[in-house]
Amino acid sequence: MIVAEQKSLDEIKAMLKDAKKVLAVGCGTCVTVCFAGGRNEVGVLSSSLRMAREVDGDSLTVDEVTVQRQCETEYIDGLADDVESYDAVLSLGCGVGVQSLAERFPAMRIFPALNTKFMGYPSEHGVWEERCQGCGNCILHLTGGICPVSRCSKQLFNGPCGGSQAGICEVDPDTSCAWQLIWERLGEQGLIEQLMEVEPPKDWSTSRDGGHRRIVRDDLRLPDGEEG
Repeated sequence: MIVAEQKSLDEIKAMLKDAKKVLAVGCGTCVTVCFAGGRNEVGVLSSSLRMAREVDGDSLTVDEVTVQRQCETEYIDGLADDVESYDAVLSLGCGVGVQSLAERFPAMRIFPALNTKFMGYPSEHGVWEERCQGCGNCILHLTGGICPVSRCSKQLFNGPCGGSQAGICEVDPDTSCAWQLIWERLGEQGLIEQLMEVEPPKDWSTSRDGGHRRIVRDDLRLPDGEEG
């Protein structure tokens, strides 16, 4: 899932300093799971913004709504009837959600309440760890399902660096060496010989070169003139 965390209240206040009426929009998927932008977080942040403005001797109207997914137009279309009555929209979605709202309502100021961090999973209650950087060329079948792009601090592809000690990364003493984990995993599977083959340098053109990435499925596209 996409993991995000809320910006500081002072930063959000500064964004909204000229607004008198704001619509705070939460998202019911990823950022709800990581407790950053769901219905509860929308309510707490909205109350905090109202109180902060009162402390400053002014007032701020903040209305609240949470949609199923901000990243799909069909879920944010329902906001169209009311959005023009606001000075700004405060999105508690990931960066994709913010951009989706901005594209759907181009005349409206859309402000991000969250910082989008990474794709990860909850390793324990209250802890989320990065597991994927969306590099576009997955090699997890070669590394026992442990990603060296996201989990090796140096993104190495042919074993550990010389700095890891006792299975611990030299960059961060609280981080396990990804290649130690890979070695142990493939050892359990009887596939150590798989690591003896040298991997060529990674082709990063599938990652972040050449502008934004796009996937086109012609078999799913509608004929010209038809709408979904």
